[in-house]
Amino acid sequence: MNNEILGNKWASTSIKRCCISSFSGGTPDTTISKYWDGDIPWIASGMCHDCNIIKATRNITIDGMNNSSTKLIPRNTPVIAMTGATCGNTGYLTFDSCANQSVYAFITNQSLLLPRYVFYSLQAIRDFIIMQQTGGAQGGISGEKCKNFPVLLPPLDEQHSIVETLDIKISQIDKLIANQEKQIEKLNEYKQSIITKAVTKGLDPNVEMKDSGVEWIGKIPVKWSTIKIKFTSWLKGRIGWDGLKSTEFIDDGPYLITGTDFANGEINWSTCAHISEARYDEDELLHIKENDLLITKDGTIGKLAIVRNCPEKVSLNSGVMIIRSLNVFDYLDKYLYYILQSNQFYIWYELSQSGNSTIKHLYQGQFYNFEFSFPEISEQNEIALYLDKKCNEIDSLINLKNKKIEKLQEYKKSLIYEYVTGKKQVV
Repeated sequence: MNNEILGNKWASTSIKRCCISSFSGGTPDTTISKYWDGDIPWIASGMCHDCNIIKATRNITIDGMNNSSTKLIPRNTPVIAMTGATCGNTGYLTFDSCANQSVYAFITNQSLLLPRYVFYSLQAIRDFIIMQQTGGAQGGISGEKCKNFPVLLPPLDEQHSIVETLDIKISQIDKLIANQEKQIEKLNEYKQSIITKAVTKGLDPNVEMKDSGVEWIGKIPVKWSTIKIKFTSWLKGRIGWDGLKSTEFIDDGPYLITGTDFANGEINWSTCAHISEARYDEDELLHIKENDLLITKDGTIGKLAIVRNCPEKVSLNSGVMIIRSLNVFDYLDKYLYYILQSNQFYIWYELSQSGNSTIKHLYQGQFYNFEFSFPEISEQNEIALYLDKKCNEIDSLINLKNKKIEKLQEYKKSLIYEYVTGKKQVV
């Protein structure tokens, strides 16, 4: 922090010097039911998204709190995520709550430092905070480093003015971002409706229809049939992987596909990890080929990619399943790609989950019985070409809105930084 730009009234210090206390939370034993579903709110670090935290992740009981390292954090407290995907993200707690061990709370001395001002200050030094992370992508920031984060300390009346100004301006920006996100949501819904209509009813609005006899399909053109995916495709997913760890990833060698490498319906080879020849050779059935259709089966279910420009040696992790043509029936991979983006798949998937665990998973055995509408290959091709054009148009609009969101996020970030560093004066 450069005091030269701040004048004589601002000081630079560490957060701990302005805190009554600061601490991380804890998690009650998840195997003991009496510790959970009580009256005490409890948040996980995933709730930190540089925003007000307005609801709990779960609730715990007084026994759960007393038999773990978690502590009650008072409302109006700034917190930060110490580990995981949200590491470095902040939150502002709007209710009394406990938190897990990946959340660090700052209880400030409000005669020196306003909690809301800390919330914004932590966002302003995000890049510095991320630099304190150790242990790689899944590493984290220690509590010792958290309490020593630097903070600029203007007079209390200026802190009040900065907070009031940022609350108004950031709220306005967030509304603009939310509006763009709502428009993207509607465009995605429109895209899915176009896909569903094309793969279920075809492109001829005047075609005669019949009942498919399948609950999740409904009516289809009279010349169409339906078919189960087990008759068109071979399915294969990995079940675990003998303790494969990210520390085994290397700079070169066979490629490893994960769901995070799916981009715009294809594989982004530049983001793929690499594994050893020995790991690659462990299962020949999971060696990826050109034109394989891939689908995520854990986490975010149903992300899709068709393999193009396939390198010589490629395998996949346990979260992805291969859908490979049996070359028995005439069908296009691109047509099936669109089928799996339609309501035919999503309605079937929800029906197939009935009675299963609350953990979402696409089961290979069940997936073999997924039945879908099946026109002649010439019509499949017409539908695929039509949807390529329509979806590209919609995706272009979505990309423009995502760019607007990125610009708004950058503006929001710069605004916070300029106010909490004194570069922009409160009028």
